[in-house]
Amino acid sequence: MKLLIVFLVLMALPPLSSAGAQQANDTKSLFEKAQRALSAKNYSEAEKDFHEVLNLDPHSAAAYINLGVVYIRTNRFDAAVKALDEAKRLAPQVMGIDLNLGLAYYDKQDFEKAIAAFRRVLEALPENSQARYLLGMSYFMADEYQHAVDTLLPLRNEEKEALDYLFAMGICYGKLRRKADSEQMFAQLVQAGGDTPYLHLLLGKAYLDLFQDKDAQRELEKAVALDPKLPFAHLNLGVVYQRLGRFDAAAKEFEAEMAVSPREAWSYEDRGTLYLDQGDPERALAMFRKALSLNPRMPQSLAGAAKALLRKGEPARAVAYLEKAVNLDPDNANYHYQLGQAYMKAGNQAAAETEMAKAGALQTESRNRQARHLFGQSESPMPSKLPPPGVPQEQ
Repeated sequence: MKLLIVFLVLMALPPLSSAGAQQANDTKSLFEKAQRALSAKNYSEAEKDFHEVLNLDPHSAAAYINLGVVYIRTNRFDAAVKALDEAKRLAPQVMGIDLNLGLAYYDKQDFEKAIAAFRRVLEALPENSQARYLLGMSYFMADEYQHAVDTLLPLRNEEKEALDYLFAMGICYGKLRRKADSEQMFAQLVQAGGDTPYLHLLLGKAYLDLFQDKDAQRELEKAVALDPKLPFAHLNLGVVYQRLGRFDAAAKEFEAEMAVSPREAWSYEDRGTLYLDQGDPERALAMFRKALSLNPRMPQSLAGAAKALLRKGEPARAVAYLEKAVNLDPDNANYHYQLGQAYMKAGNQAAAETEMAKAGALQTESRNRQARHLFGQSESPMPSKLPPPGVPQEQ
């Protein structure tokens, strides 16, 4: 798989400290030591040394930039955003800061903020293909399919054999009802990918997104047969079986995904949903809690846990989960409605009426989302069951 994305590590900017020459030399030597550690992927040492640089020179934008890179590579995206925001305050003219800031938001799957960062880079550097690729993929992940096509199309020659690019473009064209273009992208995807498990996973996921469930089933079953340990293959096959009403088969696939990718939260969320459908709120709650322990920013897991608690007769605890779900997805009418129901069962009539009113105000938008995602589990769009395209997954 071709990966366009690379992490940007800026070289040291001139020390900004007003201390004497000795301190300036100490700062420079320490910064270079930290960069060597970062290049060697010794992230704990690099983090410690960059913090020491900042103790000597609190105005070192370069130290904040590289500290942000350390945080990105160690999956601490909130810390990365904080460090890079400080770097941008100190050196607003450095475009590499926005590129790394966009990467942090992209990996955090906050695609709206990633879009804003990558757009700033592309506006300043129109020929930057990396920023264009990342911006286009951010649009794709945010379901802004026309913007994604418009942004990614200029890369068609250099990315003509890149599986993630062809996958994203094929889905975008399909969502835009441009059938011939979509079929052309998938034909190129097959030609570029060969008969590999990853190709069948991408095709299966593409068909899944386009609600061609039988085609998705065929491709994902091939992926699992060729490589039973391929991450996300069992998960997506389970989603297909769930849509087709084959709940026992779906449960087995979600459990197989847990064995393959025990740190991936989606399989626990989907298994929890099945337990709810099967009338077992206790096991459902355990699954949703496991999902949230891996990723606390999953509103569907929060809402699922609340539903399980309501079935167990614990409305006060359900309210706490639903309040978090609403904070994460404030435009979701379904979550406001569920929160109103939970407030009512907990005896808080005033709060219940407020949430019901919010749900009513959002109803038209919710119906539109439901129409776009007819087979989804809620009114909000189904999350992608693959990592954001093009981002290397470090071992």
